[in-house]
Amino acid sequence: MIHSMTAFATRQGRHADHAWAWELRGVNGKGLDLRLRVPDWIEGLEAGLRTRLTSALGRGNVTVSLRVQGAAEGATVGLDSAAFDAVLAAMAEVEARAMAQGLTLAPANAADVLALRGVLETAPPDPDTAALGQAILADFEPVLESFVAMRADEGAALGSVLAGHLDEIARLTEAAADLLATRQEDIARQHRAALARVSEAAPETDPARIAQELAMLAVKLDVTEEIDRLRAHVAAARTLLAEGGPIGRKLDFLAQEFNREANTLCSKAQHTGLTEIGLALKTAIDQMREQVQNVE
Repeated sequence: MIHSMTAFATRQGRHADHAWAWELRGVNGKGLDLRLRVPDWIEGLEAGLRTRLTSALGRGNVTVSLRVQGAAEGATVGLDSAAFDAVLAAMAEVEARAMAQGLTLAPANAADVLALRGVLETAPPDPDTAALGQAILADFEPVLESFVAMRADEGAALGSVLAGHLDEIARLTEAAADLLATRQEDIARQHRAALARVSEAAPETDPARIAQELAMLAVKLDVTEEIDRLRAHVAAARTLLAEGGPIGRKLDFLAQEFNREANTLCSKAQHTGLTEIGLALKTAIDQMREQVQNVE
């Protein structure tokens, strides 16, 4: 089974006089990028969440938001002296630079300073948050399971879409193979006509030399290897889909190889029908590659 990197999950929980709400969001990413927005006053919470997330997820940009509310009774509000001094120093520097340029700034009052983030600290009534942290981490398991389940559901749908794109690529590849015989006859006829024109325009030209050059040109225009590689890539991609797991990077590499062969096929085509097939191949490959970006 393959997993998508796109998912969403929410949950609410409660322990004693605290209540909380979870929100998990996931989108595609090159690696596993975790962004945690959780209260920093609950000891060990962020480390515990990261451990659980890294064991369950392989890739994706994942944002975890946790809002915790509790009883305000007994909570203490204090001044963070270091943050307060830093704010005052920054304000003094700003005012000095403004005055140097002839600007006058409106004076700030105490309320303005205290409203700045980090100046005031609100401490929970009970400094021991171990029990609360354990309850929150235990409540995280169901929301993570729901998140992973949605990634699996999205991945199943994604797998069906990718299988359809591979079927179309395989069909176009075989259509190109079926056209090769007709194309070779057309190219041979064009080469014979070219040889006749050259011989008529320059009778002294060695016919054997011209024939040799035309033969070399025919070899350069041969697309048999490109078609064989396209078939091999289709087989490899189908094997990956059947195996499942974190295969996004491998599928993305295959999509690049698909595109390279389709580009070569178009450049060598020299035939209207084969060119049309090559362009259709590029379209199907681009559509597949867009979906591959969401695979874990």
